[in-house]
Amino acid sequence: MESRFQHLFLIRTAALCVGCLLWAGAPLSLAQGADDEDELGQIISPDIERRTIKEEMIDSENFEFGAFYGLLGIEDFGTNDVVGVTMAYHITEDFFAEATYGMSRLQKTSYELLSGGVELLTDEERDLTYYNLSLGYNLFPGQIQISDKWAFNTRIYLIAGAGNTQFASKDYFTYNFGAGLRFFATDWVSFDLSMRDHVFTHELFGESKETHNLEGRIGLSLFF
Repeated sequence: MESRFQHLFLIRTAALCVGCLLWAGAPLSLAQGADDEDELGQIISPDIERRTIKEEMIDSENFEFGAFYGLLGIEDFGTNDVVGVTMAYHITEDFFAEATYGMSRLQKTSYELLSGGVELLTDEERDLTYYNLSLGYNLFPGQIQISDKWAFNTRIYLIAGAGNTQFASKDYFTYNFGAGLRFFATDWVSFDLSMRDHVFTHELFGESKETHNLEGRIGLSLFF
């Protein structure tokens, strides 16, 4: 009987010890959880600095008006100054349509210079004008980095079209093709370096002759 009482006493004592340990360990566990949350908050900070993007600096003008100066080489009539204007509409980001009007003045041919007095064209007939409508395709967008603070967008383009060339009191159907580099100084001003080939056929020397007439130009364009 005494042994039975001792047994019950030991069981109750052990149960009390376990209860005390559980009661003491619960606050420790809660405190450890709070410390973990504090450390996590220090690692993942909710304060993030946001960049401000000025959307008004990104323009979307589709119309372009420009003027150009260059040199136009007409077969048998030398290389001459050429000036003109352009008007373009940017259909999409890649394609654009361009109308061009140019003026130049022809030199005398080598035959006229060597013959002494023969003139194939009168003074008025040496005035050359042309106009054409072309379709351009923008490719290879890039950027020129001048310094750490100055960078300008560039774009290479291809262009081809057809129109008319007038000189010697006649009109000649002309098709043209070429390529250029556009340099954007700002979002509404660009400089243009390009080379064009104007191809037409004439019979000024008694027989039909197809001529390739190269033009190099530099232009300034405004977008609006």
